[in-house]
Amino acid sequence: MDNAAHRRRDDCRLCGSVQLVKALPMPATPVGDAYVSADRIADHQATYPLDVWLCKDCGLAQLMDVVDPALLYVDYVYHTSVSLGLVDHFERYAADVVARIQPPSGGLAIDIGSNDGSLLQAFQSFGMTVLGVDPARDVARVANDRGIETLNTFFNLALAKQIRQERGPAALITANNVFANLDDLQDICSGIVALLSPDGMFVMETSYIAAVLEHMLVETIFHEHLSYFSLGPLIPFFRRVGLEIIDAQRQPTKGGSLRLTMQLLGAGRPANASVAAVLAAEHDAGIHTLAPFEKMGRHLTRIKAEVHKTLRDLKAAGKTIVGYGASVGAVTLLYDWELNGVLDFLVDDHLRKQNTFSPGQHIPVHAPEALYAHPADAVLILAWHYAEPIMRKHPDFKGEWVIPLPEVRTA
Repeated sequence: MDNAAHRRRDDCRLCGSVQLVKALPMPATPVGDAYVSADRIADHQATYPLDVWLCKDCGLAQLMDVVDPALLYVDYVYHTSVSLGLVDHFERYAADVVARIQPPSGGLAIDIGSNDGSLLQAFQSFGMTVLGVDPARDVARVANDRGIETLNTFFNLALAKQIRQERGPAALITANNVFANLDDLQDICSGIVALLSPDGMFVMETSYIAAVLEHMLVETIFHEHLSYFSLGPLIPFFRRVGLEIIDAQRQPTKGGSLRLTMQLLGAGRPANASVAAVLAAEHDAGIHTLAPFEKMGRHLTRIKAEVHKTLRDLKAAGKTIVGYGASVGAVTLLYDWELNGVLDFLVDDHLRKQNTFSPGQHIPVHAPEALYAHPADAVLILAWHYAEPIMRKHPDFKGEWVIPLPEVRTA
């Protein structure tokens, strides 16, 4: 572990409580997106703790071990547009938000963690003026090249004040799959409050811990995801920073997400029935208690044993086994299931991942054509959410598909 790139919190990042308990023990891993080129496979890659903790006071599930954001994001390579179905989701997302909040024509829409500008492009098509903010150099460049103006930096209060002075207040601010990645939530919220117009709206979408627990989404646990949010802890937190949640919707993206719509505190719109409904469902599921985390831990222990048995049987029969998917989450699975030395190579559709080696274990990553060029007998689909489209994309593959979650099966 590289202590210079890592620090350990001792308090809840939402409520400040020190009453925290380890809810889901996980093995330490390297930074999940740190795939390396051939000339770096001899380099040691530090691992960092990945245990999930639960705040006994507010109920937030979170990592207490924080990796330096510069290490995680400056060379970030994930592009929204390569994620299956996400661009279509963002087009529907923009249509829903515009219909509900009815921003003024030409109103300023700002996306925090805007990636390649896919969501802002959808808002632009509805006549809004758009501005992205993203610290990743390559994706910010891609967005700017697409005509989506993007500031290559981190969003904070100082930047919010600068934007308001130069461009006026924002009618809409969005943050999608980014809030969970932030350690200092107070600063970003102060910036949102400072930048919103009096009748402006803030909409965030984030991975939902209820879905993680329901569907055993262990691959969503990695160092970029510091918080695993639910509505219950967020309502009092946002009220303290000057925001009020008035709408809550579950979404199917990323295995299960929560979309929250907020106004400035006291802006006058009443919260609709969705907020109370989601809160009631969280209470019924007990997601702010240890019980569902312990259940998930037991399930994952069983899945690991079944994956190992399946792959051992294939190896004993002389089969070549490869993995499909070289994502951040795939690294969590590779370490949690101790698959180093089991898989001959990985394949991935993302060009930036091809001809690299996985973080820490340094498993080679090839294009999907390698399934045929170096004939594989069995494929463990690490990107298991996309198992059906992956198998449809490769009708000529004659080997065995192994889908590990939510239950191990073969096809």
